[in-house]
Amino acid sequence: MSLPPPFTAETAHAKVKKAQDLWNTQDPKTIAVKGYTPDSIWRNRGSFLSGTASIEEFLTKKWEKEKSYVLRKELFAFTDNKIAVQFWYEYQDSHDGMKWKRCYGLEDWTFADDGKMRKRQMSGNDVEIQESERWFRDGVDVNAVDIGEAHW
Repeated sequence: MSLPPPFTAETAHAKVKKAQDLWNTQDPKTIAVKGYTPDSIWRNRGSFLSGTASIEEFLTKKWEKEKSYVLRKELFAFTDNKIAVQFWYEYQDSHDGMKWKRCYGLEDWTFADDGKMRKRQMSGNDVEIQESERWFRDGVDVNAVDIGEAHW
């Protein structure tokens, strides 16, 4: 994920969408290597990780559980080398009878000079949804979905 800091509104928005697109590949190795510094530190809910090997392992396990995963990220705020995002993703939980779930959450990111993320903190909450309540159906442009207060 190029686009190094300092960020402008335009580059911060582009950085968020590049991250969204990279995560939607569900390719743990590529995500870890392209997106994060070798010593990157993470907090993902209650998990604390360090380094791209740990990130790759975490993402591999994540997508073994979270099938049909589709993610949307939106810029929330930014400074010179930091970005905050809000996100929503849907998945079928292979550990819970393939029930559909949606995660709502926030992340804060800190970037190294080369544009790779050196710190990521994620807080999220999963809610069970019915298949008929899905926003990100097959073939939909996730960026075109109206995510507003009416959906909450």
